Amino acid sequence: MKRVAIFSIILAFFIALGFFIFIWEKKQNNPSQEQLQEKILQKESKTASLETMEKAKIAITTVYDNYQANPELKTGWGFSCLVKTADKNILFDTGADSETLLSNMGKMGIDPDEIDFIFISHLHKDHTGGLAVILKIKPSLQVYKPESFSGPTQVINGVWTTGPLGDSTKEQSLIINSDQGLIIITGCAHPGVVNIIKKTKEMFPNENIYLVLGGFHLFDASDFELKTIINDFQKLGVQKVAPCHCSGDKCRELFKQEYKENFIKNGVGKIIEI
Repeated sequence: MKRVAIFSIILAFFIALGFFIFIWEKKQNNPSQEQLQEKILQKESKTASLETMEKAKIAITTVYDNYQANPELKTGWGFSCLVKTADKNILFDTGADSETLLSNMGKMGIDPDEIDFIFISHLHKDHTGGLAVILKIKPSLQVYKPESFSGPTQVINGVWTTGPLGDSTKEQSLIINSDQGLIIITGCAHPGVVNIIKKTKEMFPNENIYLVLGGFHLFDASDFELKTIINDFQKLGVQKVAPCHCSGDKCRELFKQEYKENFIKNGVGKIIEI
């Protein structure tokens, strides 16, 4: 009799367990309205996150240069590019004259009012010539010059200055963090373009250098010097290059030979999306 009672209790336990498992599986296969809504919200949240990532691209548009990428735009000896990040629109340098700068920006649909701040690499006229007219259009713009910083500093989220480098000509370069790695933008690289890269590696020893863009100041360098510099770029892990302005034809030619598809033919009108 005692054995029958124990058996009945065990049997009742397993019947109850089976019932609860059946109910649980039914709920999983036939979720409630609240569960369905939660799943939809989770899916929408994931989609929104992916859309945000897609919109957070960095775009660098050269708006002033002596090399030409878009034949509809004017060239001039100098350099300026608009850097669009997820948060801000940065005008890096302003070229040599306001007329060419504004003409090119107008043809490319760039509104000076949309600029959030100006970053000046150094105080030579071919990089500051258009500054006055931009400030006339938008007087409230913050302008960061080399003397604005005593050393490497974060300017905004994800963007740094190397701080003023060099002896006779103080020059700062811009460093931007991207999903692909660090982007270095140089005005004329008077302190030496390799020195600028080394300074960046010193600041961020664990980060790779994705792109170095701008004036390399190598228009009068010999082939031997250029090949040595290119070798230094490769040793420092620079993945892509986009020399323009004062880099020189020979410099661009040799960099193209070595970097092949990772060489970007930069000039006024070129848009680089990262």
